[in-house]
Amino acid sequence: MSDFVVGLTGGIGSGKTTVADLFVAQGATLVDTDAIAHELTRPDGAAMPALLAAFGPSVADVHGALDRGSMRRRVFADPAARAQLEAILHPLIRQLSLERVRGAGSPYVILAVPLLVESGSYRERCDRVVVVDCPESIQIARVMARSGLAEPEVRAIMAAQASRQVRLAAADDVVLNEGSRDALLPQLRKLHQKYLRLSSEKAKANC
Repeated sequence: MSDFVVGLTGGIGSGKTTVADLFVAQGATLVDTDAIAHELTRPDGAAMPALLAAFGPSVADVHGALDRGSMRRRVFADPAARAQLEAILHPLIRQLSLERVRGAGSPYVILAVPLLVESGSYRERCDRVVVVDCPESIQIARVMARSGLAEPEVRAIMAAQASRQVRLAAADDVVLNEGSRDALLPQLRKLHQKYLRLSSEKAKANC
């Protein structure tokens, strides 16, 4: 079991997945709350019965998984629907993520949470918070390129998240991701060594 948890977050399009993968390549265990959300909302996912009961069959695609595009449009138009969705998904995600953090065997765990800054409960579980940062113009361009969303849609998603300034203010460490993957490697190697040292110090202090 790992006792040292590094929360990883960043705005949409900042490159959290790339950074998480590089931490894994260094030997860290990754617990990704977005991946857990996908597990819960696949055709046989544990959250689907409650979601169908709450929102009706139109929120499922032809395979029986959550139609994420349809649900995204609904919750952005209706704050009550957003609150209902979160009330169903968030407790399940928190429980599964906690179980997986506890089961990790690496010196430290990367707990990837897109809305970590907005969610006090996740922040309290982290020994450090690392924020993946880049200019907002780069975020928008990346999301438009990968998702086919129009700029107003991307900006609407960004507006529902913490601002860049708020995320940076909450960060213990920052990974700047405005260029190539290779430019990330020196930053990640330095942080990896730092987290190994801090996790070792915490383990000794708890003995």
